[in-house]
Amino acid sequence: MRNSILFLRNSSIFVIALAVLSACSEPSAPAAVVAPTPEVSTYQIQASTVAYTSALPGRTTDFRQAEIRPQVSGILQKRLFTEGQQVAAGDVLYQIDPATYQAALATAEANVSRAQVTLANAKLRHSRLQGLLSTQVVSQQDVDDANAVVMQADADVKAALAQRQTAQINVNYTQIKAPISGQIGRSMVTEGALLTANQAEILATIRQLDPIYVDLTQSGSELLQLRRQFPEAQQHAVAVSLTLDDGSAYAQTGELQFSEASVDPSTGMITLRAVFPNPQGELLPGMFVRASLAQAQQADALLVPQTAVIRTPKGGANVMVVSPDGTVESRPVTLGRIHEQYWVAESGLSAGEQVIVAGLQKVRPGMQVNATPVQE
Repeated sequence: MRNSILFLRNSSIFVIALAVLSACSEPSAPAAVVAPTPEVSTYQIQASTVAYTSALPGRTTDFRQAEIRPQVSGILQKRLFTEGQQVAAGDVLYQIDPATYQAALATAEANVSRAQVTLANAKLRHSRLQGLLSTQVVSQQDVDDANAVVMQADADVKAALAQRQTAQINVNYTQIKAPISGQIGRSMVTEGALLTANQAEILATIRQLDPIYVDLTQSGSELLQLRRQFPEAQQHAVAVSLTLDDGSAYAQTGELQFSEASVDPSTGMITLRAVFPNPQGELLPGMFVRASLAQAQQADALLVPQTAVIRTPKGGANVMVVSPDGTVESRPVTLGRIHEQYWVAESGLSAGEQVIVAGLQKVRPGMQVNATPVQE
């Protein structure tokens, strides 16, 4: 009996020990993990003055161009310029044989002398008859006839002078002169050629290339939209910069001169003309270029970095705004034009607000974040 009691006591102790060991071997419940606050970069919205720049295609054209043609007929004696050189206004370019025109001038001068002598004689006769009128030796009719002869002789002198002037002009025209300063091209005729007054074929062409024009084209609808949005546009001088056909930038800055008052019905484009200095002759007529010009300015524009904009499935735009207490808010915005790497926000934002530009994939509306401002 006593042995049985000892056995049962030892068994109970063994069971209790096993239970304790089992309890110690079971794993403990895991502790709750706290997620770290997301780190984001933000940009502070600021009001700025924005210049809207248009990039327009264009082509260079002469500032002035003169096509040289003869104004009298004759045989070409000399060419007095070197092709491709710079000429000044008034320089003699060609010499036409002047012999026949000089002879005509001499004849005209002789006619002037004869007419002047006739006039002087008529005036003397009229004066004598006028003195005899009181003696009744001559009649009033004789005096009137003498006066008419004087008037006729005076008209003959004026006609002879006009003929002499015409003959002198023709002699001057035998020297074909440059009407403008510029670079002259190749000559289309040589010595000995027969030239005809006002002929269709040109002798040479002079181009003034400094300064030089650049004709630009812009969509009529785009220009209309700019003028509606910014009525004050182009009320000041507009600077224009050029990019050449090889991609290099032209060193000189030009100025917009005017825009056409009509739209080309076949293309829907408007022509704008700018003028550029060309002291080195780098720009030649007919070159294709690309121009950049600021056609309008907007004051107090709110610029939003393009990286901050989230597009919605319906085509709208949202940005994530960080409030002063660090909470994220999704804000719908209305976007206008693009300026460099920014959108211009027309509504939905105010100056001073912080928008998230980096870390957007880690945040949702209502979350707390640690915001670090970024430089512009």
